[in-house]
Amino acid sequence: MNNTVVILNPAANSDRALRARARVEALAHGCAICTTSGPGEAEILARHAVKEGFERVVAAGGDGTIHEVVNGLAGTETTLGLLPIGTVNVFAMELGIPSNNLDLCWNIIEGDNTRLIDLPSANDKYFVQLAGVGLDAQVVQETSASLKRNFGPLSYLISAAQVAARKPPRLVIESPDTTVEEGSFVLIGNGRRYGGPFPFFKQAVIDDGLLDVIIFKQLGYLDIINYLQKVFFSSEIRLPEIEYFQTAGIRVSSDQDVPVELDGELVGSCPVNFQMRERQLRVLAPA
Repeated sequence: MNNTVVILNPAANSDRALRARARVEALAHGCAICTTSGPGEAEILARHAVKEGFERVVAAGGDGTIHEVVNGLAGTETTLGLLPIGTVNVFAMELGIPSNNLDLCWNIIEGDNTRLIDLPSANDKYFVQLAGVGLDAQVVQETSASLKRNFGPLSYLISAAQVAARKPPRLVIESPDTTVEEGSFVLIGNGRRYGGPFPFFKQAVIDDGLLDVIIFKQLGYLDIINYLQKVFFSSEIRLPEIEYFQTAGIRVSSDQDVPVELDGELVGSCPVNFQMRERQLRVLAPA
């Protein structure tokens, strides 16, 4: 497929990463393959692929790689393909793309079945699955590369335990679709999943033109972590300490320096304006 370029994030030089890279190279034989060497490079490569006239850009990596590639494709007619070789691959799960079967993933890429999905933005950055203001962004901010190398996914739990002992920030929420004006932690979803296979944003549809917002009201971090578990394992959200609503736009600000994450990637801090761009991203997906 000479109209397709693969942007590959080789991740760490582990045996698993090397095997995944060899598999991707075998599947994509005959396609251009570009390998990233550092953060932010996948976005640059995606922009270059668009300028070069490639019709399909395949993100071979995890959700962070997809996030960068999507920011390179935003506003174009270029189609996104997925080879999910990351640790969790939440966005691939959302689309029904199997991360345990790369052959099937490549068959989907070779096919022509596409979905037009929503593309939300936060200030000048785009995301496909979720965003967080407060707790989870602070965990991402404080989880160092060395900690991730040594402990893998457990590194985030270590950082969360450290963050949980602190006092949460005061967030100011502005949206025409909620009466809540203040909170301690805000999560925004485009799809249903957050952090794994469990539906978290109960009413979310990836092409309905709406952001799904969960506001944890003025709670301490330990309380928030407790309520997060309840949201994960309940079929609907009916807790007085939590507000769940849908909207096309929301602004979150604070008089403190509060970090913001998009698709698990740290992108800055408050204030942040979230807006929905309806059906703006073309993705290769199962029929």
